[in-house]
Amino acid sequence: MPTLQQFGAVYIRMYADDHRPPHFHIVSTTFEVLIALDGLEVIAGRAKPAQIAEALEWAQRNGDKTRSRMGAAQRTGLKCRGRFCRASWP
Repeated sequence: MPTLQQFGAVYIRMYADDHRPPHFHIVSTTFEVLIALDGLEVIAGRAKPAQIAEALEWAQRNGDKTRSRMGAAQRTGLKCRGRFCRASWP
């Protein structure tokens, strides 16, 4: 799984072949949530706000870099392997 950033046991990951809207995954051993790049809102999954606060702060500071990495991932074809990946989603 392509990891953009790690905070202890929490990882920020992104995949080229993932469904829309553009988003990233915040993954831990106890949860997985999807965060929309636009607005940084949870679009799938559940976690306590304290569990994802550091990752969201990082995403807010690195929004342009994250969007750029999304474009690079799409060009190189990194595959989605997370719990919420659905090849059939629009």
